[in-house]
Amino acid sequence: MNTRHDNTRQHILDTGLGIFAGKGFTSVGLNELLKAAGVPKGSFYHYFESKEDYGKALLEDYFGRYLADIDSLFVAEAASGHERLMRYWQRWVDRQCDECAEQKCLVVKLAAEVSDLSDAMRLTLRDGTDRIVDRIAGAIEAGVADGSLPALDARPTAQMLYQLWLGASLLGKLHRNSQSLDNAMRFTRQLLTP
Repeated sequence: MNTRHDNTRQHILDTGLGIFAGKGFTSVGLNELLKAAGVPKGSFYHYFESKEDYGKALLEDYFGRYLADIDSLFVAEAASGHERLMRYWQRWVDRQCDECAEQKCLVVKLAAEVSDLSDAMRLTLRDGTDRIVDRIAGAIEAGVADGSLPALDARPTAQMLYQLWLGASLLGKLHRNSQSLDNAMRFTRQLLTP
């Protein structure tokens, strides 16, 4: 418990990411989180008012990292819009499915669970996913502009693709195989090929 961390708040968030992605929000007690993080309860309440406040901060941190990752992927100078998008979807497959036994996406894991329990967490999930869709739409617009994608209505296409991939990730988790993600990739390739 006396292990010192340079940034205790971030350490608590980092520790919780794996636990909550694996077990969900309601099934993890504060004591389990604090024991795994090796911090006392007082440290937790110094940074977070409640478990709900922690959940909101965890989601904000998750989206911040995820969006930074997308931004670095989509900014590739030499790649076409099509190449950038296909790298994004391939990265999704690579990160989501080691036979899909372990959930790595907090959106897939927590959206249905917390949307009715916490309005603050629901709004954080909503706003975060809207920003992801915005990034995908921007990449679609870039691909249409550079001629590597067919003429697509960027925002609705981005929304539909993101919904497809979230659903595929959920089904991958249910079936514990990559078939739904493989199907999503096939459909995505067909849609995005000029």
